[in-house]
Amino acid sequence: MPLPRPALVFAAISMSLAMADPASAKDIVVHMKNMGTEGAMVFEPSFIKAAPGDVIHFDPSDPAHNAETIATMLPAGATAMKGMMGKEVSMTVTKSGLYGIKCMPHYTMGMVALVQVGKVSPAEVAAAKAVSLPPMAAKRMTVDLAKVK
Repeated sequence: MPLPRPALVFAAISMSLAMADPASAKDIVVHMKNMGTEGAMVFEPSFIKAAPGDVIHFDPSDPAHNAETIATMLPAGATAMKGMMGKEVSMTVTKSGLYGIKCMPHYTMGMVALVQVGKVSPAEVAAAKAVSLPPMAAKRMTVDLAKVK
């Protein structure tokens, strides 16, 4: 039996790749900055909309920052994340819901971000709004929570 011609092999491989799951994970980059469009000590963007499986990279554009999850603002069953100072940290989001993020050294200065993964219920938004945060962090988080849809 003759071997398939290269064109047929290429067509078969292309067809199998095209039939693979078209929904692939995205890489999303969030910069940690001393000064940004929203003022001092910010994540840019501070509101991130993601899908389960997406990877969010927190890049310390300025070195004195870290990114870590806010323990009281995580979907049930989600894994907490804590990055080291001045180092990039990545978080793969696997559960739908709201993930609160903070820079620990600048948390009281309002350095927070919000990651929405998938669809979020009004009850989840209400629970996130009820989380106690330092005043400046609460002010910025309120702005981000208003973006949840």
